[in-house]
Amino acid sequence: MADLVLIGEEVCNGLLPIVKVIYRVIWVFMIVIPIVLIGYGTIDLGKAVIASDEKEVKAAQNRLIKRFIYAALVFFVPVIVGVIMNVVSAGAEGDTSSWRGCWEAAKK
Repeated sequence: MADLVLIGEEVCNGLLPIVKVIYRVIWVFMIVIPIVLIGYGTIDLGKAVIASDEKEVKAAQNRLIKRFIYAALVFFVPVIVGVIMNVVSAGAEGDTSSWRGCWEAAKK
């Protein structure tokens, strides 16, 4: 484990602590925001059902569907960006100066 940290420090040029914080913030957003969006949508739908107003139930259903879509986008955008960055940063064999090495060290 210590070797990975040393390699990460070399690859990141001393920025490994900052990259670790960025990685953790992105990870939290990928998990927390979708849960909150779906939770709010469920609460809105529950309020509309309790009110027994068909028009409000339909509007709450539409909001819930939109929030599910937003939650999926929030979850998958960092994944898609990571895949694109991996494709773009594919360098020569043995290239240890790419951002990928730094990002992998931040995950540990």
